[in-house]
Amino acid sequence: MCLSIPGKIIRINGDLADVSVGGTIVIVGMQMIDDVKEGDYVLVHAGFALQKINKKEALETLKLFREMGEE
Repeated sequence: MCLSIPGKIIRINGDLADVSVGGTIVIVGMQMIDDVKEGDYVLVHAGFALQKINKKEALETLKLFREMGEE
């Protein structure tokens, strides 16, 4: 089973990007997707962005993760 986590692209530098995941900045490989820009949300798994997602979906997923952590 794979788990990908939404993150917001902060800065793109070639094939890598700084992505905010839950407030932590991680370096993510962007080789698997294209047509992204700073401010976009992506699903991150194993250090790579897998796909672009819309902001609403990203924020709803992050909210669910927070709620799960409260139990």
